[in-house]
Amino acid sequence: MLPVLINFGFIKIYTFGFFLVLGFFWGLFLLWKNIRLTSFKEEEIFDTVFLSIISGLFFSRLFYVILNFSDFGFNILKFILINGYPGLSIYGFIFGFFIFSFYYLSSKKINFFQAVDYFISPLFLVLTLGKIGSFFSGEEVGTITTFFLKTKYLGFSGDRHLTAVYEGILFFFGCYLAQKLVFEIRKERLFNGFLFVFSLWYFSLVYLIFDRLKEIKFYLLKTSFNYLVSLVLFLTTTSYFVYYFRKQIMGGIKNYGKKIIKTVNQGFKRKTN
Repeated sequence: MLPVLINFGFIKIYTFGFFLVLGFFWGLFLLWKNIRLTSFKEEEIFDTVFLSIISGLFFSRLFYVILNFSDFGFNILKFILINGYPGLSIYGFIFGFFIFSFYYLSSKKINFFQAVDYFISPLFLVLTLGKIGSFFSGEEVGTITTFFLKTKYLGFSGDRHLTAVYEGILFFFGCYLAQKLVFEIRKERLFNGFLFVFSLWYFSLVYLIFDRLKEIKFYLLKTSFNYLVSLVLFLTTTSYFVYYFRKQIMGGIKNYGKKIIKTVNQGFKRKTN
């Protein structure tokens, strides 16, 4: 692993930070391309994003401190000095980002569900590069494995899963899929806000799959906090999709049932003949 990408002696460029900055600028570029398709004012959307990022970082830190309260207590300096006491919560960032976005866009008389769909693919792109950066820097450590795809982490014994890489690949696919779905929304084949719900469903699914393959976890009531929140989000969004697409699902089940019955009847007729 390579925690420090470049060391000039008086200046150090950290690997994880480098990939985050890279993801940030690429994400903004993709967001800019998306917003150009709409009638939204670019300055209002970018103001929303920048302020929401600040909100997300604050709540990300707050969630982490609460989950590790025994290490922080009520010491405000430990909360502020993130270099000396590192740690952020991904779900804290997501909740802080979207909640602030909702209220800020509403204050600008912009429909949150019309605008938020254009944020999703850039966010997945940032997550992709963030996960790749966390792998190369050794920030996220996988559990011990005998799987042929494995690596060693500094300070940890044994061969371990490339968990962050797996997540990064899936988030990149999520970015690609979200970018395609944007145009389905623009064609009014899907409702405004669909990608927002989809992003929560997809993100929670990825974390449900790979949380057990991570060595370092944050616990709430003796259960992994990320796993617990992911489970609640996944069940909630899945229930929503099942309800929303219930007609298509029932129609598909009926058609499939008719095909089965037709096949059985044809087989029965052949035997009787």
